[in-house]
Amino acid sequence: MDRAELTTEQVLKRDIPWETYMSTKLITSTCLQLLRLYDKKPENQRASLLEDDGPAYVRVFVNILRNISKEETVEYVLALIDDMLTANPKRARLFHDKSLSDEDICHAPHRRVAGTLLWKGNWFIQEKSCKLLSTIVSVHSEAQNDMISNGESSNSKSKLTTIHDVLRGLVDWFCSQLRNQSHPTSSVPTAINSLATLLREASVRSLFVQADGVKLLIPLITPASNQQSIQLLYETCLCMWLLSFFEPAVDNLSTTTLIPRLVDVVKGSTKEKVVRVVVQTLRNLIPKSAFAAQMIDLGLVQIIQSLKAQAWSDEDLLEALHQLEEGLRDNIKRLSSFDKYKQQVLMGHLDWSPMHKDPGFWRENISNFEENNFQILRVLVTILDTSTDPTALAVACYDLSQFIQYYPGGRIVASDVKAKDRIMKLMNHDNAEVRKNALLSVQRLFLGAKYASFLQAY
Repeated sequence: MDRAELTTEQVLKRDIPWETYMSTKLITSTCLQLLRLYDKKPENQRASLLEDDGPAYVRVFVNILRNISKEETVEYVLALIDDMLTANPKRARLFHDKSLSDEDICHAPHRRVAGTLLWKGNWFIQEKSCKLLSTIVSVHSEAQNDMISNGESSNSKSKLTTIHDVLRGLVDWFCSQLRNQSHPTSSVPTAINSLATLLREASVRSLFVQADGVKLLIPLITPASNQQSIQLLYETCLCMWLLSFFEPAVDNLSTTTLIPRLVDVVKGSTKEKVVRVVVQTLRNLIPKSAFAAQMIDLGLVQIIQSLKAQAWSDEDLLEALHQLEEGLRDNIKRLSSFDKYKQQVLMGHLDWSPMHKDPGFWRENISNFEENNFQILRVLVTILDTSTDPTALAVACYDLSQFIQYYPGGRIVASDVKAKDRIMKLMNHDNAEVRKNALLSVQRLFLGAKYASFLQAY
């Protein structure tokens, strides 16, 4: 059978030659005795054994993963652990039991299970390792706090270092699966499901940002139709919500299409949990004026009013909708026209909104173009080079002509940022609107604002 399609139930039907492993000294007689009591036994009997001597069984499983490399056996032990934690996730605390620190396997459970992520070509082992590690590591903070409160923190630094290394390996694996999938249908859902659990940890958020993983989530935020894709969308948006509390992650999102994607989702989704997590994410991003400007331009205020009119049962959602609406209205009051213009340019979403042809806008804001060494002007030039949208090209040409007209020495600055060659190429564009505005810019570059304006009048 293809190992990519194996299930825990199928693996646990195998008979593993534990006696043979003992005779070859790969496991001890004590280990064999414990396995005989546990393996193939009913759930209630196994539950009782774990209740009485759970750390001993963790020790058995870890020793097998450490000493035996036969693929079928590794799969079997991971399936045993998966079965154990699925029945009761709180058993993950057994992997942090203080009795394990009395031996050389101090926090080896993390290292041993983490090592199985490297089994390239065996999706069952990789997927189970990811799931189990996420569950085991997610309880480490609680266990660590208990140890410290009880005065048992002498080895805490080394243990935290070990866990940090495991988390780094996990995050790297998540990112690799989001970039290049090992399994055509399971890689992305597996990585996202674990991320939605682990990003609650501040250290994981930091590692994810360092691994440049934040932008890998953006393409997954798209309206969903079937149940499977809705769950993936929800967990991806949950990841974004968790990242929205972390400033470096938010900074990474400033030049992405996150806001338009979130707005598309919230506009079309009827699944309450999806709407709730998206609205809560947008609410967290409101303090960033650039994000707020996008939300306003995308008509989010009207969308919120429509959402508020629906019969939601979730009080957290209703409260988040109210807070988001209030935040947007506050931003509308204080958001300057140049902030809106700047956001349009930086996102490359140029259209013929009124400010472009408003002489008052250019007179009042022309000095703002000096910010960050004429950043906005340079981005307009980049749009001329890279955009395939005729409207964006026409608007960019027009805005460059306005800059030349209103900024003292505008012709010199425009030449310095290499605007001339790019504008002249557009004089032969297929679109008449682009040609017209490219001509206007060229006239102002060569003739000056006064004579160019005179020619435009005829």
